[in-house]
Amino acid sequence: MSLSRSISRTPPSTVSANSIVTSQLVVRTAGTGFVDLTAEVAKFASDARAREGAVTLFIRHTSASLTIQENADPSVLDDLATALQRLAPANAGWTHDTEGPDDMPGHIKTMLTATSLTIPVLDGKLALGTWQAIYLIEHRGAAHRREIVLQFSGRTG
Repeated sequence: MSLSRSISRTPPSTVSANSIVTSQLVVRTAGTGFVDLTAEVAKFASDARAREGAVTLFIRHTSASLTIQENADPSVLDDLATALQRLAPANAGWTHDTEGPDDMPGHIKTMLTATSLTIPVLDGKLALGTWQAIYLIEHRGAAHRREIVLQFSGRTG
């Protein structure tokens, strides 16, 4: 049995990358939870005069991470936090607990999510979907200072 499909794509475009633009974003978290970085990343792309290429984000930590997720319904973030908590709970008998009972679970949650993201830039705009946002996920209970390297590679103008 053959399923009917409709697939289309635009013709390939070639861009000669003439720029690499880098900045560092510092975020002071309030403890466990999600911090929306979308506006800051869009501002970086605008300030970099990005036209075509990609923005890469890299978080310089092992107990906080990055993700792209839905931004329309806040209960999505609540459910994601619940899922991560269930996958790596504190006080589960982890051997590594020098920095507290939430440290090893933070490392596991980072391993399950991402430390870097790449977002295409098309016509000077981040190519995110309608309901997508870029988030830092703080996995530790206490407030932390988190550093994220932002880098655009591509054509500027």
